Amino acid sequence: MKLFDVYPLYNVTPVKAKGIEVWDDKGEKYLDFYGGHAVISIGHTHPHYVKRIKEQLDQMAFYSNSVQNPLQEALAQKLGDLSGCENYDLFMCNSGAEANENALKMASFHTGNSKVIAFTNSFHGRTSAAVAATDNPSINAPINKQQEVTFLPLNDFDAFEKAIESDEYCTVILEAIQGVGGLDEPTTEFFQLIAKKCKEHNVVLIADEVQSGYGRSGKFFAFQHHGIEPDIISIAKGMGNGFPVGGILIHEKFKPSYGLLGTTFGGNHLACAASLAVLEVLESENLIENASELGAYFREKAAEIPEIKKVKGRGLMIGLEFDFEVADLRKKMILEQHMFTGSAKNKKLLRFLPALNITKEDIDLFFEALKKAL
Repeated sequence: MKLFDVYPLYNVTPVKAKGIEVWDDKGEKYLDFYGGHAVISIGHTHPHYVKRIKEQLDQMAFYSNSVQNPLQEALAQKLGDLSGCENYDLFMCNSGAEANENALKMASFHTGNSKVIAFTNSFHGRTSAAVAATDNPSINAPINKQQEVTFLPLNDFDAFEKAIESDEYCTVILEAIQGVGGLDEPTTEFFQLIAKKCKEHNVVLIADEVQSGYGRSGKFFAFQHHGIEPDIISIAKGMGNGFPVGGILIHEKFKPSYGLLGTTFGGNHLACAASLAVLEVLESENLIENASELGAYFREKAAEIPEIKKVKGRGLMIGLEFDFEVADLRKKMILEQHMFTGSAKNKKLLRFLPALNITKEDIDLFFEALKKAL
């Protein structure tokens, strides 16, 4: 048997990692400024993270959600405390796509409607309704296209107000900072209009924080830059620092019932141990503040390079836009400068999504390498 060939691969085989350093099978060292799509939030093999998982593995790796799991309760409490979202309930699953599936399902249950408002260049996952709400026809199969989704331009007030007046929608799903799409953001005014109109029309507002959450933007959640309160918040990626875990925060106004949502692996003991470790490190090392400060420093360094036309994003969810497509530049960065970076639907954007405990010295190294590659 061979692998189903759906990923274009660089000729690099990582075998060991620590912090932002990654070694390949030839002993070459790379610096990871991409974190596997923003997944590595506290650094590779962080000692507290490794200790937490190892200790849990010695005790018990898994049981289903048919028994009590105090680790889930501890995680919900810690997440509420650190995020400021105490008035939400946590439902755990396994990935960002699954988180958004459950968020969309909850919205439809709550309203009795099925239509969705999403936005151009959005990315919400690759499953069923989540991929239908993703603005990429090439990854939407006919079975997904049965979902009714209206795509609107980001920050188009008139288009949004006209659409939501129809009272046919169950939800508006929105990334506070678009990830794959290229780091475009709703303005505060637009986000606040959406929140206001959703309340008026009994439409559920889903904040997709799968990539932008867990401190990456310089606040725990990126929507917190805009002074709004979503009905449901989807989370994943940095939540487990590489362990597959996701979830949704569901506002307390939604009432649960047995069987409403469910999962076999979601919220398992190892996933909870990994997720608790991430929160504990975020808190003890002040990583959210670090993301904010280093995002500002990144912008200062970027201003020194004339080829950079624009810096997009917030905190350590940030990107550099050029007046040329960056595929060759990204290839040079990894093969010649030994640095991982990211791409986007915007082919002129180089994305920078490192662990949140990087330093100014790390950023200096990145820009020295970028100058050489340019």
